Amino acid sequence: MAGSLTDVKSSEEFAQAVASSARVVAMFSVDWSEPCQQLQKVVERLAQKHSNVSFLKVSPEEVPSVAEKLHVSVVPHFVFFVSGQKTDSVEGASAPRVVEQVEKLASSDILTLQANKEGSDKAALEEKLKALISYAPVMLFMKGTPDEPKCGFSRKMVEALKGQNIAFSSFNILEDLEVRQGLKEYSNWPTYPQVYINGKLIGGLDVVNELIEEEEFKNIVGTPSDSSSSSSAVEPLEERLKKLINKHQVMLFMKGDPSAPRCGFSRKMVELLNRNNVPFGHFDILSDEEVRQGLKEYSNWPTYPQLYSNGKLVGGLDVVVALDEEGELGEALA
Repeated sequence: MAGSLTDVKSSEEFAQAVASSARVVAMFSVDWSEPCQQLQKVVERLAQKHSNVSFLKVSPEEVPSVAEKLHVSVVPHFVFFVSGQKTDSVEGASAPRVVEQVEKLASSDILTLQANKEGSDKAALEEKLKALISYAPVMLFMKGTPDEPKCGFSRKMVEALKGQNIAFSSFNILEDLEVRQGLKEYSNWPTYPQVYINGKLIGGLDVVNELIEEEEFKNIVGTPSDSSSSSSAVEPLEERLKKLINKHQVMLFMKGDPSAPRCGFSRKMVELLNRNNVPFGHFDILSDEEVRQGLKEYSNWPTYPQLYSNGKLVGGLDVVVALDEEGELGEALA
């Protein structure tokens, strides 16, 4: 309802509310969080000011399906919609950013907002694709994971790379429709799997098999990148692990991602961190067998999830739960 902050109690109610208003702000929050309580007061004032915007309050605990769909991993979290389509989001307790986005949403022409969204979406996707294909020296985009390929061509590609003793990372295109469709156009290659070396497309299974038969594939993998660095194109695993561990102040290595954990222990770890309002980065160890096995030996910790702070191992779920119960988690992650 315009002019007020409306509580949403179900996914059906959320979908109806988003579809019935041209401009919508959805605030994902929980009542026990002090930052959420503070931001709610700001949002209530904004709702009174902007009658042309519908403001919704959604609890990720009560409506988890909506939170997961919109990749809400911490609270407070704001998602903005124009004509039923997500246009922007703000994560965390940043009142100035929320106010800025609401003012923009309320004052701009709908057609202008839609056009801006289309342009920003395209640019954001291109940046995302560039980052993904350059994530590792050898990058495989496949259906499924190396442990569980979801098509025969992907399975054969994994076997081919392993047969060459090639270290590679992978991305499951079945879990991200945007990447699945966008990468076809970006690289002008219509099928999967696709292999990239140093950020450049090599091709699909037929191309890789032909290069292997002609004994050229390892030469391509060993070719230095276009940068001026004289180091090997294949980064040593230990250096790669160090970079991953230090990618964020708090870094979680888990099965799946925060919006869709692939095991109960990973899910509980995410819930614990979110409950404590801990911002964290994450890495899906199911997407990279080299990291999955290498990190166990590197940190001398045999199971997942694993939580790191400032580049140092904190521990697994049991350790983090104990720290939380003893009131020492904040200090351990500082």
